[in-house]
Amino acid sequence: MEITNVSEYQEIAKQKLPKMAYDYYASGAEDQWTLHENRFAFTKILFRPRILIDVSKIDMTTTVLGFKISMPIMIAPTAFQKMAHPEGEYATARAASAAGTIMTLSSWATSSVEEVASTGPGIRFFQLYVYKDRNVVAQLVRRAERAGFKAIALTVDTPKLGRREADIKNRFTLPPFLTLKNFEGLDLGKMDQADDSGLASYVAGQIDRSLSWKDVKWLQTITTLPILVKGKLA
Repeated sequence: MEITNVSEYQEIAKQKLPKMAYDYYASGAEDQWTLHENRFAFTKILFRPRILIDVSKIDMTTTVLGFKISMPIMIAPTAFQKMAHPEGEYATARAASAAGTIMTLSSWATSSVEEVASTGPGIRFFQLYVYKDRNVVAQLVRRAERAGFKAIALTVDTPKLGRREADIKNRFTLPPFLTLKNFEGLDLGKMDQADDSGLASYVAGQIDRSLSWKDVKWLQTITTLPILVKGKLA
C-alpha cells in the first residue's frame, strides 16, 4: 500500500502489529477523552495563506535551545519502539538525523542511550522519569551526558499512570525478547506479568509519586544540561 497521508500509518499498523503492541501505541487512558481532545486541538490550528509572496525558496528552519533544526517538528519520546520493528529506536535516531531534527529518547526505550548514540551524529534529548531510587536517576543522567545527549526532558505528569483500559484487557507486558535497555544493569529492565497491566504495576513500584519542584532543583545540581519540564499544561 502506498502511503499518501500520515493518518494511513495507523491503519497499516493495526494490520501488521500484534494486538497488544498496537493497542499500547494507539490507546489513551480511561475513556480516552484527553487523546480525543489532543487530536481535536490540531484541527483548530489554521494556516493563513499569504498571496503574491515569493515562495520559490522556503526556509522552515528554526532553533530549539540554540540548536538549529530543519523544521519546527521534533520526535517526541515513545517507549518500547522495538515492539513495532526490530530496528526500533536505532531507525528513529537515524531518521531524525537525516531529517535534520531532534529525537528525544524515552527512558523506557528498548535501546540504551549508548546504543542510540552509536547510530551516528544527531541532536538528541533524553526523556527522564524520576524513580524512587535517586541513584538510578543520577546514573541515567550521567550516561545521557556521556553519550552526547543535549538536554533532559523531565516528565512530571506521570507520578501515577493513567488507567489504560486496553493495557488492562491485554495484560500488557513487554515481549520476552525485549527489555528496558537503560535499566538492564540495575535489575529494573524487566517488566513482570500482572493481573491487570504490567506497565501499571511497574510504574506503581518504581516511579516516585512525591515528585515536586524540589526535585527539579535537585536535578539542576547533578547536571549542566538544560532541563525541559515535560507535561506541564499552560
